[in-house]
Amino acid sequence: MPVSVAALLDACARDRADKRVLLTAGGEAMSWRACAAMAGGLAARLSDGGIGNGSRVALDFDDPLLLTVAVFGVLKTGACATPLNPRLTAAERGKILEDLAPERVVRSLPDEDADFPATPVGAEDNAFVLYTSGSTGTPKGARLSQRATAFALESWRHPVMMLSETDVSLAALPLAHSLGIFGAVLGPLLSGGSVVFLDRFSAEDALAAIARHRVTVFPGVATMFRRILESPALAGADLVSLRYALSGAAPCPWELVEAWRRATGLRILRGYGMTELFRPISYRASDGEDRPEAIGRAVPGVSLRVVGEDEAPLAAGETGELWIDSPARMSAYHGRPEETTDVLSGRWFKTGDLATVSEDGFVRIVGRKKDMIMRGGFTVAAGEVEAVLQTHPAIVEAAVVGVGDADLGEEIAAFVVFRPGGSATSDELEAYCRERMAGYKCPRHFRIVEHLPKGPAGKVVKAGLRLAPRADGQPETQSNTVSS
Repeated sequence: MPVSVAALLDACARDRADKRVLLTAGGEAMSWRACAAMAGGLAARLSDGGIGNGSRVALDFDDPLLLTVAVFGVLKTGACATPLNPRLTAAERGKILEDLAPERVVRSLPDEDADFPATPVGAEDNAFVLYTSGSTGTPKGARLSQRATAFALESWRHPVMMLSETDVSLAALPLAHSLGIFGAVLGPLLSGGSVVFLDRFSAEDALAAIARHRVTVFPGVATMFRRILESPALAGADLVSLRYALSGAAPCPWELVEAWRRATGLRILRGYGMTELFRPISYRASDGEDRPEAIGRAVPGVSLRVVGEDEAPLAAGETGELWIDSPARMSAYHGRPEETTDVLSGRWFKTGDLATVSEDGFVRIVGRKKDMIMRGGFTVAAGEVEAVLQTHPAIVEAAVVGVGDADLGEEIAAFVVFRPGGSATSDELEAYCRERMAGYKCPRHFRIVEHLPKGPAGKVVKAGLRLAPRADGQPETQSNTVSS
């Protein structure tokens, strides 16, 4: 399989020159011919300025359609592209640029078009440096090679999504993240399909775009699907063209999958991935079953391993840290050799997630190895507690953290978001948990909030969750009934 992503895009542009493939919700459209010419114009200007193999180019665009053209142009030069999220603050953008130290920052496309064929590249040359959402600290740039990117796109468009030239993808995700740029845009384009861009997501705009452009696939995050389910516009929406939706970036609870199917008659294909490791585990369009507790199976070409504290492999069904061997794995964190060594062990990527893998290969994520709460000598996975809370009929989202406790070392605190009309007391929530898990795993502090703080990729930013201290120095517990 060719490893030059730009050469793959060039081939599509030659084969389907007149097909309108980049569309906006408002009705604007760009053909492959125009896209390649504009990308060529940028590539020619960058090349004249000394940009080529080994260069790093940051792309700072508000318009996702123009950003896509700019990515194509940068890849044509043999340089690697770093799309910036337009929703970042100036300070956040500055931190990324300081870390990346790009040779060029591109904020507009030149007026001149050009015929600029893809520059030859090596399989291990960088195609992208994509930055993590920073939910655990300073954002890190994951270097993704041409080979890794080509594998990710091939895996996504064939075994996972089963895409064809008739497919139309709705791109409502930030293109600075892998699910947005790979899953919603480049994968569908390389399959001969087209892409409809939303500048900003709203349930009403998404439903209108699906109907107007006959969208067939919708990669999104759980929050988007919830917003659509809650929208009055869903009742009259035309979803006849839609084949399925796909979730990523953050967990998609089973109750949401079921509610979506009841309301739309369609599946949400769940999966697992990260900036450093694109979609190695997923349900596929061809799968005949969905298991509530599992996130899918390894995609073809990917190997999984669950290891114990001594890093020795564990048997099927046992809980340990999930390690993944995937051709789509990052090469390294940009400029961070020690942090790279922390997560790479030979060909294996250490995810930091605790998981089990069944005899037939289905993966269940239990929690984060580094998201553990040490309570009175017991180790509690925050993700396990969150999963139980999210089955409560009044709760739509939950996040669990450890808070300091003079007696136990750490106590368990839960932040919960009620669905419209939902309510419960902290005593009722604690009793609900006690019926479903060991007592030492149950939260003792509850805070009802309107929403959970989230990063650009839709992941909960737990650093933003705090309980106010009481006069005696202990965390506040909200115990009265609160409705939202």
